[in-house]
Amino acid sequence: MTLTRKALVWTALAGFGLTGVGVGPAAASSDVLLPHPGPEGLVWVEEQTGDGGVVSGGAWESLPTVLTVACEGGGSVRVTMYSPLQDEVAAFPVDCPAGAVGLGSVAMDPGVVRPGSFSVTVDASAETIRWALTVTQPE
Repeated sequence: MTLTRKALVWTALAGFGLTGVGVGPAAASSDVLLPHPGPEGLVWVEEQTGDGGVVSGGAWESLPTVLTVACEGGGSVRVTMYSPLQDEVAAFPVDCPAGAVGLGSVAMDPGVVRPGSFSVTVDASAETIRWALTVTQPE
């Protein structure tokens, strides 16, 4: 990713902001469910509990998109990603075992996620489910 392109992505992210739409505060824990995604990351939600999600910008139509969710707590989460105009582009469940981390991911071809903003919702089976997510666009 070129420097100008990275700057545009971060400018778009700053403009849209990372907005949790969750119900409760993040649980206090020193365990990281998903590491920071690095320079290919568009979004990193380090930790949230219960229902939630994120709205962001900066997606590129010419790159593949990978959505990854990790969770724990005994139950499950249902993850849905929407591209502009509220078109669902991905949906999948993730089992969240008690005392272990469940992981789910979907890789989308270039063009599936349209340019600009996108949103991801996480519907947890219980308010005690702890989860994290990343959205990346690897080159």
